[in-house]
Amino acid sequence: MNPQQRSIDISASDRAAALERHVRYRIGGQVSGFGVRILNEKVILRGRAKTYYAKQLAQHAVMEATDLPVLANEIEVCSTG
Repeated sequence: MNPQQRSIDISASDRAAALERHVRYRIGGQVSGFGVRILNEKVILRGRAKTYYAKQLAQHAVMEATDLPVLANEIEVCSTG
């Protein structure tokens, strides 16, 4: 791995962590196990939500916080209760 590629990986990791913190704040715990991954300048969302509304809230919070496109919203909706 060359040094330039390593700095890109760290930057993507840092951006993903900052984006994840922002979205967690915005959705207020409505998505458990929430996580964000940035892959090839695209965002992937993961986690579990009790409603489709919470899943969409998370996606819209990401779209408001970054210009990166959402590649996949892999938040699973599971209404167990």
